[in-house]
Amino acid sequence: MLNLSNVGRIFYGIAIAGIGLLTIQAKDFPYMLIPENHVWIPGLPILACVCGAMLMLAGACIVFPKSAGPVSLILATALLLVFCFYFIPYQFIGNPNYMYWGEWENAEKELALSAGAFAIAGCFPPKNQNPLTWHLTKLISFGAILFSITITCFGIDHFLYAKDAAGYIPSWIPGHIYWIYITGTALVCSGLAIIFKIKPRLMAALLGTMIFTWFIILHIPKVIAASFSDTGGEVTSAFLALAYSGIAFA
Repeated sequence: MLNLSNVGRIFYGIAIAGIGLLTIQAKDFPYMLIPENHVWIPGLPILACVCGAMLMLAGACIVFPKSAGPVSLILATALLLVFCFYFIPYQFIGNPNYMYWGEWENAEKELALSAGAFAIAGCFPPKNQNPLTWHLTKLISFGAILFSITITCFGIDHFLYAKDAAGYIPSWIPGHIYWIYITGTALVCSGLAIIFKIKPRLMAALLGTMIFTWFIILHIPKVIAASFSDTGGEVTSAFLALAYSGIAFA
């Protein structure tokens, strides 16, 4: 499991660095980092580049690793604050369709990345507590729970929007709609198993393997056919899949 957690850490770090690179390239935030309607932010291109550079640095620190524990904790806390104090108010105040389950998908993706950073930090418990990390380490144990909740929500999405999601299945795989139901069931079962501690390590390893399989057979071909500048499309989705796989392994 130690080697698998190292693989997960590397996957997650690469994904975070990749998302940071996309942010700099577009001079704008990818669709799941902050709510879409954010053009009102002063100096948006500069802020996006600064945040993108910080994400790239954080990803590099996690991959190599260099101060991976504290960096992961800071990243996790920053993403969680965005979720609590930007995504949630935006959904209830700025989104008239907040009652629809699918409208929370981007917020769930951002929360999953935060949970992943907490999980990565859990691989590097600090030897000496200090004022900066002491209170943050109290949240590490919530990483697996937060991630499992989002994974369960993603599984529910597969059932609610099965017909739309079926179009993402490669054409050479038969029975698209059935695969959507199968993967949705696997996501829900994996999330619930981790939450209720039913063979959580085995379920997390199987979950990470499944998502990485999607990354290879579904996302990589779509990335090859897409433009790297498409931060709201296939490249970002591929990095998210790699991040989720890494989180599960970690």
